[in-house]
Amino acid sequence: MVKGIEDKPVTEWLAARVQNLETPLEFELITGGHSNLTYKVSDQAGRRWVLRRPPLGHVLEGAHDMVREHRLLASLAPSDVAVPPVVGLCTDDQINGADFYVTEFVDGHVLRDGESAEAVDPLYRSRVGERLIESLAAIHAVDLEATGLADLGKREDYVARQLRTWLRQFNAMTSRSLPLIERVHDALAKKIPTQSESTLIHGDFRLDNCLVTGEGEVAAVLDWEISTLGDPLADLGILLAYWSEPDDIFLPLGEAATIENGFSKRSDLIEKYSVVTGRDTNEIDFFYAFANWRLACILEGVHARYVGGANVEIPDEVEIFPHSVVHLVERAAEIIGA
Repeated sequence: MVKGIEDKPVTEWLAARVQNLETPLEFELITGGHSNLTYKVSDQAGRRWVLRRPPLGHVLEGAHDMVREHRLLASLAPSDVAVPPVVGLCTDDQINGADFYVTEFVDGHVLRDGESAEAVDPLYRSRVGERLIESLAAIHAVDLEATGLADLGKREDYVARQLRTWLRQFNAMTSRSLPLIERVHDALAKKIPTQSESTLIHGDFRLDNCLVTGEGEVAAVLDWEISTLGDPLADLGILLAYWSEPDDIFLPLGEAATIENGFSKRSDLIEKYSVVTGRDTNEIDFFYAFANWRLACILEGVHARYVGGANVEIPDEVEIFPHSVVHLVERAAEIIGA
């Protein structure tokens, strides 16, 4: 029995959607995620799928929306964005206690630390950054009307709304006093650049939310749970906040693949994005600061959920998250001048 999975009803549900399913199924929690729970599903013939469900325990209202995430993947299937093919969505809580959806399994590597980085030859590692930026550009070029995603979210004032949302979520989840969070929030709110366009944005675009081949190609972009419409430069800022370099004084998640030999620098990513999209990146320092502050708020919530038992396993790096939160908000304060 795997925690978070009701074997019999889930098996029956999947059997109604996959021809010649060979039972019994095997369910394995895929570690590494800090929000929704992701499981590898295998049948006796060796075929594989991925099942996604909300975390166990307390869930903030409006968060972890499986219906919305499934809609995004289904809508993006005909686009230039690489996403896993969708098998189906279940909204009957009697099946597994919560909504879930299933996709095909996509082969690829999740590059999260030095060990996983070895999956990509150093000769191809610079390609990883280039392909990530090309994938990000493809997301930002999605035709919202053609994909039916024009109503995914509000288009205007994206950063201002994000600042309010993440401050509210930080305050709802934290159990300590950290005044710098509000001070940086206020400084960012006063310096928001004018939003000149609104595109589809991933919302959590980073290396380990993508599957990468051994040759540095992007096989699939994953984890669309907070995707919405907004300023595309916010996505680039998020990628930069997670993208660590060898000389960085701290690693937000405790370890990082990109500090290994051969990976691009943050400046390379900015330049590549500007060339591929033609967008002005002069305000990227603001979005980098905003992304660091936002990541601080996210990690505070992730730590609180683990402490509260909402996720099945507690990874070692979560223990450092309270310290990472402080480092991140201090870095944001330095960039923005708070």
